[in-house]
Amino acid sequence: MLRYTLMRLGIFAGCFVVVWGLVYTGIVPRGFGASNGIWMVLLALLISAPISFVVLRKERDRASIKVVERVDRMKANFEANAAQEDDADDAARTQGQAPQTS
Repeated sequence: MLRYTLMRLGIFAGCFVVVWGLVYTGIVPRGFGASNGIWMVLLALLISAPISFVVLRKERDRASIKVVERVDRMKANFEANAAQEDDADDAARTQGQAPQTS
């Protein structure tokens, strides 16, 4: 996931440099007053989003698979812990003891 994020930030940074160059040369108009920085950031975000969507498709899929595997492991561990607690509770009940509460 870190690799995908860094690649996405790299694409944004590249787009920002291009937008800055276009604004600096006057090809793209400047923002009003002090809004020039915000204008350039928003324009760079607008340009980098579809580029990232297309270029980083494989990396996004790999990151998605890793997240799904991690969630599945966590679910399996949770179910194993729940089953272990149920077994301990059943064993305590068959021995005639009251279950322990936490």
